[in-house]
Amino acid sequence: MKISLKNRSALVGGSSRGLGKSVAFQLAKSGAKVTLMASNEQRLIETIAKLKEISDANHDYLVVDFNNHEKYKKTIKKYLSENPIDILINNTQGPKAGDVFNVSVEDYQKAFELLFKNIVFTTMLALNYMKKNKWGRVINMASVSVKEPLSYLILSNSIRAAVTTWAKTLSNDLGPYNITVNNILTGYFDTQRIKELNSEKAKKFNVSIEDVYETMKNIVPLKRIGNPKEFAYLVTFLSSENASYINGANIPIDGGLIKSL
Repeated sequence: MKISLKNRSALVGGSSRGLGKSVAFQLAKSGAKVTLMASNEQRLIETIAKLKEISDANHDYLVVDFNNHEKYKKTIKKYLSENPIDILINNTQGPKAGDVFNVSVEDYQKAFELLFKNIVFTTMLALNYMKKNKWGRVINMASVSVKEPLSYLILSNSIRAAVTTWAKTLSNDLGPYNITVNNILTGYFDTQRIKELNSEKAKKFNVSIEDVYETMKNIVPLKRIGNPKEFAYLVTFLSSENASYINGANIPIDGGLIKSL
């Protein structure tokens, strides 16, 4: 099966590293014009240079601060008023780690703005063009924790679950416009985010980071951590015409980690 995204434009959040970066590369390889979004401009510049080696599309980037919602709103509103997109990959950095005993009410509010308000605001702006064009893809990079909460990620568990239920409602309303909305429930992948979380866990439980990784691998039925490319293949498929009848789905990509049906 050949996936072609030629003449499609995509906006990819959190795409200067990790899963977002892998998604950006795969979309570009499939012919899409890609706009990156992240806070680190140097990494964005380096990534854009590599994207332009892949294809001659007019790839671009936006420097955004996902942790400052008001500032983010101004940046994304200006961009989308001038640059309509066909494919929106909603992805921000994750909120601070922690269990129920070491986060505050203010932390919940910050996580809400980071994970929910930013995504809703961006999506509603992007939909203006998608609805007129009668075509669009909205893909939210969520987590397996919306089905099986992770004890050390209370903020992510709570707000990402809200995103997935909002997206399910959105998928019902946008179906008549030939716009699909899907959530990807992300498992363990070899990214900088996982390294940071595992480092914190190693300190908390006074074990080596190697032991944390080994434990993580052993609870996955495939006995390994995912390669970001594997994640990007799924996103690219969902972004294409080939996935035109997949809508309102929560799709795990976790090596079988989720135990529920």
